[in-house]
Amino acid sequence: MYQLFQFISRQRAFILFVLLEVLSLWCVYTYNDFQNAIFFNTSNYYVAETLKFSNAIKEYSNLRNVNAELAVENTKLHETIARLQAQQLIPSKINYKADSIVATRFQVTTAKVMDLTINQANNYLTIDKGSADGLAPGMGVISATGVVGKIKSCSQHISRVISVLHSEYTVSAKIKRNNEIGYVKWESSNPEILQMFDVSRYKVVKTGDTILTSDFNTVFPPNIAIGYVQKVGVKPDLTFHDISLRLATNFNNLSYVYVIKNKLESEQKQLEQNENPVKK
Repeated sequence: MYQLFQFISRQRAFILFVLLEVLSLWCVYTYNDFQNAIFFNTSNYYVAETLKFSNAIKEYSNLRNVNAELAVENTKLHETIARLQAQQLIPSKINYKADSIVATRFQVTTAKVMDLTINQANNYLTIDKGSADGLAPGMGVISATGVVGKIKSCSQHISRVISVLHSEYTVSAKIKRNNEIGYVKWESSNPEILQMFDVSRYKVVKTGDTILTSDFNTVFPPNIAIGYVQKVGVKPDLTFHDISLRLATNFNNLSYVYVIKNKLESEQKQLEQNENPVKK
């Protein structure tokens, strides 16, 4: 307290000057309409700008919660889309409709990306869900825009995912235009470009065509986007197209993924592996 009084005593002239200045300004803006209007408008402008900046900070801080809520909502939408696609009638004279078990065989779990690589020869992701959340090796992983990869290994709360940007990973694929089947693999150093193989050169493929997951795999639901045709040529053997795709998933800003569990996968694999040779 003594030091405070000493400070006031030393600075009394300056403090008196400031008080008189404040009093003078108050008198000017109080008893003069023009100055009062200027002060009112100026103060309102800066208050509005301050509130605008404050609201922007609050909205930015809430983006994480918003993204998490959207990811959960997308999980429900993916399950609904898979069910509706399985239940829809085949566009032919065959009146086929999948039963409820087959139609709802895909279960979706939302996970957050903890780490990923895109510039290695074999790239991986780490996500924040594991065996405690029902995840297991072999499950497919997709993003809001397309295929990401499949789970390689799981701990209780974390999983390691083989990225589609992996030199040994392939995905069964089809061309949306004509349902021509092939497979997709990453064979370049560009994390945005994939290659599609085994598509006959006599099939129509055009730049901009959409490449989807095919119906012939147990990892992904059919019709999940893989990429879009960027370039079409002919391989040196003159048998197949040389197709380059622009990847549907942008790994540079990947935050949330969706893990696909095929509840009938083990049943299907067991049945296919236990078949006995046909006796002649």
